[in-house]
Amino acid sequence: MPLPPLPDDGVELATSAPDWRAAVRLAAAGLARTGAAEPEYADEMIRMIDEHGPYVVIAPGLALAHARPGPEVRADGLSVVTLTTPVPFGHPHNDPVRVVIGLAAGYATHLSVVAALANVFNDTDAVDRLAAAASASEVRGILGAPDGYPSEPLDAA
Repeated sequence: MPLPPLPDDGVELATSAPDWRAAVRLAAAGLARTGAAEPEYADEMIRMIDEHGPYVVIAPGLALAHARPGPEVRADGLSVVTLTTPVPFGHPHNDPVRVVIGLAAGYATHLSVVAALANVFNDTDAVDRLAAAASASEVRGILGAPDGYPSEPLDAA
C-alpha cells in the first residue's frame, strides 16, 4: 500500500515544542489542517501515550504519533514535524525525539500504512535526512513518495 497523502500544510519544519505533548499536538494540527483528522484527534494521540507509554518512539529520534482509528479520523493522512530542539518522550533507548510523524488512518488501512512507514525507516539515515529537510517536497522525497504523489489532501469520500 502506498503512503497516505502528505500535503504541504501537513509539514512543519524546524519548529520547537516545550515537551512531547506539544510536539504531538503540532503533528495532530498538521493532520487537522489537511482534513485527515478532527482537531480532537490530538487528545486521542496523547491519551494513548499516557496510557501505554512512549510506544510511538519507534527509532532513535523518531516518533510515529497516532491513535486507534475512530470518529476523529476523516481520511488517511500524514503529517511531519521536525524539532530544532529534540524532546524526550520517556523512551529508554530512542529519546530524545526530533522528528514526529503524525498518522491518521482508518480501520482497513491502519496496519498497512504503519508497515509502509516502517519500510521507509529501514534506511538508517532517513531520520537524519528528515530532521535536516528544508521543504515539504524534500520530506516527501525522503519518505519515498513517487513522482505525482499527492501534495494536497484527497477527498475524504
